[in-house]
Amino acid sequence: MPNSLNPFELIARRWQPSARFVERAALATVVMSVVIVITGGAVRLTESGLGCDTWPKCTSGSLTPTADMGIHGAIEFGNRMLTYVLCAFVGLLIIAARARQPVRRSITRLGWAQFWLIMSNAIIGGVIVLTGLNPYIVSSHFLLATALLTVAMAVWQRSREGDGAPRDLVPRPVRQLTWLLVGATLTLILLGTVVTGSGPHAGDAREVHRIPLDWQEITQLHVDFVYIVLGLTVALWFVLRAVQAPAGPRRAVRDLLAVLLFQGLIGYVQYFTGLPEVVVGIHMFGSCLVWIAVLRVLFAQRERPALADTSGAGPTGDHEAIQPESPADPEPAPAASSR
Repeated sequence: MPNSLNPFELIARRWQPSARFVERAALATVVMSVVIVITGGAVRLTESGLGCDTWPKCTSGSLTPTADMGIHGAIEFGNRMLTYVLCAFVGLLIIAARARQPVRRSITRLGWAQFWLIMSNAIIGGVIVLTGLNPYIVSSHFLLATALLTVAMAVWQRSREGDGAPRDLVPRPVRQLTWLLVGATLTLILLGTVVTGSGPHAGDAREVHRIPLDWQEITQLHVDFVYIVLGLTVALWFVLRAVQAPAGPRRAVRDLLAVLLFQGLIGYVQYFTGLPEVVVGIHMFGSCLVWIAVLRVLFAQRERPALADTSGAGPTGDHEAIQPESPADPEPAPAASSR
């Protein structure tokens, strides 16, 4: 009976979003995941970390910032409000994925994973304020944001491919080298959070506890891992050419190399110019781009074809634009995994 239907089923009866709509909704969550990182960085770089001095309210007596709190209160509160905007985009993705027939369970599950990551990070953000910008919790806040970006990228990837069994486009040793690159990049990001926790931008003009390490020495270690990641990327590019990999994986590595060079340039500029706030903010944006590019390299090395519909209605794996490509084909048709 109609009154026994859940809200998602009621929506599905009245709205059938296209595969392209689901894909764009997934891409929007990727964009918003980057935006929330950038605005979080702006909170720290403008010394607005304690612009709202408590949580979940902005002050003990007001949910929103008051006039006497100035620009710092507005910046901190604005970043908090963006959490709701991000939730709205994730909610749209979940609704669209549930309304589309057949239902893509993998997309809806990943969408809910995004939602719970957002909620967890919102709570950690509150703990950061309540503990006076504890640098260790600030670092975990950024790492959870990276996890959110990872899941968002996975959803976007799944929205552009079918539900068939994954098929590798490159030999197993190449995949292992790629996972080594992913691990090195994660270490690079982790070291970046330690630099942040020990460096001069504490997030507030008042004295704030910092990680008791020499931030310049940690920065040097961070730079060392930049060279490791860069070397692994170059090595992977040569290996892909040696095994005559499809164009998609090679393009993804080429794009990663370009992003790494850009990020390295920004890193050196910020170091030799005394860490100006604007350049540090660009470097944080570059960190997101590096991680996105690394994930694209990983995703581009396998494909999922559409499932065959045994009822005769056609493919059920979602994307009408999917064209499986063969590793042996020197000029393969564009595949969903190579976008």
